[in-house]
Amino acid sequence: MHISVADLADGAADLPLLAPDGSVRDPLVTVDLAPADPAVAARAAQRARDCDRILIGLGTADPELLRALDLTLGAGGREAADDPAASPDVLREAVTRNPHASLLLRDVLRTTEGMPVDAALDVESYAYSTLLGGPEFARWLAARPPRPLPPEADDPVLLARDAGDLSITLNRPERRNAFGRQLRDALVDALTVAASDPGITRVTLRGAGPAFCSGGDLAEFGAAPDLATAHLVRTRGGAGRLIHRLAGRVEARVHGPCVGAGIELPAFAGRVTAHPDATFRLPEVSMGLIPGAGGTVSIPRRIGRWRTLYMALTGTPVPAETALAWRLVDGIRP
Repeated sequence: MHISVADLADGAADLPLLAPDGSVRDPLVTVDLAPADPAVAARAAQRARDCDRILIGLGTADPELLRALDLTLGAGGREAADDPAASPDVLREAVTRNPHASLLLRDVLRTTEGMPVDAALDVESYAYSTLLGGPEFARWLAARPPRPLPPEADDPVLLARDAGDLSITLNRPERRNAFGRQLRDALVDALTVAASDPGITRVTLRGAGPAFCSGGDLAEFGAAPDLATAHLVRTRGGAGRLIHRLAGRVEARVHGPCVGAGIELPAFAGRVTAHPDATFRLPEVSMGLIPGAGGTVSIPRRIGRWRTLYMALTGTPVPAETALAWRLVDGIRP
């Protein structure tokens, strides 16, 4: 569906979202942002805030309307994708392929925008557990070849302390530091040490091997005993809350492919520095899910919900220089 600002103001995007069989109709609507009367633009902005569909603006418009949309292409500012390869066709294809994950992601980003971090993480996890029981994740899981669970590791995380400095190194280079159960639990233990010791004034988070972290360990996807337990593990047993609480003391130094949790967790840190070879990608929507390691909370607080949505819908790798321009990272260092 493609509409004008006047159409949006008149409710053209507010037709019923669900078909009689429960399928999603027109989950994404593009809006031609040709100049409009200020009163019409104001009505369109209100309609956009109340709309159930993903609204992508094409062009530029009144700032209030830009903020009310979910993303714009062709406009400046943090509401815009700011990517020469961005296209409405790519976004529409991604949303059409996984409408449940796309729409829940959009709703989570809007709902949690002004929430305290801990509460926002709960909302993210509720949505993630919902999608774990959904048809899109089931389809992805069924198409995936069986993978053996990762072997037990002696030291999934390495710790080194020098006076008030604590270095934490993700240490599963053979799995590109995939964020599986063992690595997660060891990282949480290390962060708990830092949180309980006021003598630790600086925490540096690194990754061994060619990648800082390649995201969740795919061998463990779908392995949770039930959805309620999965929620508690992600939140009360996850690393995001701890990094957020320690943020003023934490610097994450990232390199190589930073996928899923590999950027969702560092984004909570007070400072993130990237090697020039670093790239950042959120692939979860293509799996019928949303970012589940805190990315709907940490990343929007750095780059805004609009660019976060773009990263997650497209799965496009963002290079280090773009990440710096967006403020996803705070510096680039060899």
